[in-house]
Amino acid sequence: MASILAFRVFPSFRKKLGHRPGFGGRVVCNLGGENSTVLHSDSVSVKGESVIKETEKIGSSIAGGNGHVGSIGGGKKRGKEVDSEELEVLWDDGYGSASMKDYLDIAKEMIKPDGGPPRWFSPVECGRPLKGSPLLLFLPGMDGVGLGLIMHHKALGKVFEVQCLHIPVNDRTPFEGLVDFVERVVREKHASSPNKPIYLVGDSFGGSLALAVAARNPMVDLVLILANPATSLERGQLKPFFPILEALPDELHNTVPYLLSFVMGEPVKMAMVNVDKKLPPSPMLRQLSKNLTDLLPRLSVISDLIPKDALLWKLKLLKSAAAYANSRLHAVKAEVLVLASLKDNMLPSEDEAKRLSGLLKNCKVRTFKENGHTLLLEDGINLLTVIKATGKYRRSRRMDYITDFVPPSFSEFKTGFDQYSGWLNYYTSPVLFSTLEDGKIVQGLSGVPSEGPVIYVGYHMLMGLEISGLAEGFLREKKILVRGLAHPALFGSNSSNNELSYFDYIKVFGAVPVTASNFFKLLSTKSHILLYPGGAREALHYRLVLDYNDLMKIPVLNERVRQSADESGRVRNGDEGEVANENLFFPGLLPKIPGRFYYLFGKPIETQGREELLSDKKSAEELYSQIKSEVSSNIDYLLKKREDDPYRNIIDRTIYRLASTPAKDVPSFTP
Repeated sequence: MASILAFRVFPSFRKKLGHRPGFGGRVVCNLGGENSTVLHSDSVSVKGESVIKETEKIGSSIAGGNGHVGSIGGGKKRGKEVDSEELEVLWDDGYGSASMKDYLDIAKEMIKPDGGPPRWFSPVECGRPLKGSPLLLFLPGMDGVGLGLIMHHKALGKVFEVQCLHIPVNDRTPFEGLVDFVERVVREKHASSPNKPIYLVGDSFGGSLALAVAARNPMVDLVLILANPATSLERGQLKPFFPILEALPDELHNTVPYLLSFVMGEPVKMAMVNVDKKLPPSPMLRQLSKNLTDLLPRLSVISDLIPKDALLWKLKLLKSAAAYANSRLHAVKAEVLVLASLKDNMLPSEDEAKRLSGLLKNCKVRTFKENGHTLLLEDGINLLTVIKATGKYRRSRRMDYITDFVPPSFSEFKTGFDQYSGWLNYYTSPVLFSTLEDGKIVQGLSGVPSEGPVIYVGYHMLMGLEISGLAEGFLREKKILVRGLAHPALFGSNSSNNELSYFDYIKVFGAVPVTASNFFKLLSTKSHILLYPGGAREALHYRLVLDYNDLMKIPVLNERVRQSADESGRVRNGDEGEVANENLFFPGLLPKIPGRFYYLFGKPIETQGREELLSDKKSAEELYSQIKSEVSSNIDYLLKKREDDPYRNIIDRTIYRLASTPAKDVPSFTP
């Protein structure tokens, strides 16, 4: 299965839309490093030095920017507002720099009794968010510490104003009091920024709290991210043990944390967070073993998090929260994303996710088959990636695919091209060629403009499988993100309950629905745009083992294919004949040994100063003919030159890789 990809390149307009972020305020606390100290209600410290003295009453609010103190309701600013830079492609999101071990180390300091009430804090690791970023309130689980997002602080802090709820161990605020506390912040923020969404990330118990707040505030634009919500407590695996836990003698209570540690999460998943998955098996297992060994002595912290009197109170709080939230689910109007672990040994999270999706009007579900109850503290879950991939990130009432887009981070690049499309790029060994100004063809992308806007017009191969090799090549060589114009079916209502897929990562890496307005916005922001005029009818062409016509002859199956095509929407309603054919279907294919992918980018066509193309149909047709002719010539060139490639055969490429360099460096023909 060899593929020939020929492209025309179009530099175009010179305008750019964008914004520069900024904020103000003061540092609240540092949640990293050995010198992190306890968060008191009357004195907050950073690296051992007190930086503010401010008593926090129940109902007070801290949300002036990440790592800063300020008022939510539009009060007086505490410091000069400073703009931060826009995120670059392949930015560092810090994923893997913190783990469960860090959570336990810092929690040990934060739970020291101070007699204070619940309060908000903003981790310094979150840094400064982009200007216009929405507020994200983290509502913790049964522990109440508020460190459940420790693995995600740096990433979330770039695009959210992150505030975490801390409920002291000895606090006895009833559930409705906690609802009032969170609700007050939500209403103040909504009053000051009515057109911005407010995110509530609820972990276990925090999920019930988030639903309760949403039910009482249906007119507020809320986005709920619920990780294994405790609304299923009455059906939970631990419920039969509640009477035993309540009657357990004091001298045996110290064993409870160790027992809970085996059901709270997946230990291996916790320990794998910062393990290099590319290591050979032996050193990788040594690194995993060390992490597990480091975790064991820290489990005693759990007994400090939930001493016996606190455990009894928290069990009562959990019951109140589940009953309160479940009785008001009908009033929830917010967007909801439920993240459910299939190995949750505390709650029936998979079944609860299905139940909530059936009861809530605007609810998506994603399941994670290898994770336990402490989902957000386990390996393989990058919360910001999940939010982006499911289309939940926005800065205003309606998501804008261009202005709300967050460039992929380096960890997303590694995950996307190693886990989801790495196998394809490994076996097809993509090789890219481009054309210089003098017409010379060279290997690499030196002939492609580095500054946008640029339009790449190409031809799909079967299933559009060529996209990943092209996107990875641009990111590796030029650090350029190519924004693809994709069929709207990829962005419709996704009923899939599975983990993130290849199609989700297409969105993470910048694909947008193909519309005229999106096309114009991308040009205005100096983007590099990938356009396939042939669209779905090229990627899903006929002449297959089972094409669309064949599938439509099969009873029962034909109705499902027809329904799927109708639900996906159409982008060529005004066209007729073959051009209008864009029926979406999954074709019947026979396995085939993959060939090599070849890409050739033609000499750029400069359109600046050629305004006649917009009004003169004849000039436009002449340009179209030129493009068509050059694309055809490029395809002919690659068909001929690939015969000279000494590593065109997969066996030759495999032998070469085993003997020398990685797949992406396998040589090809000399242009």
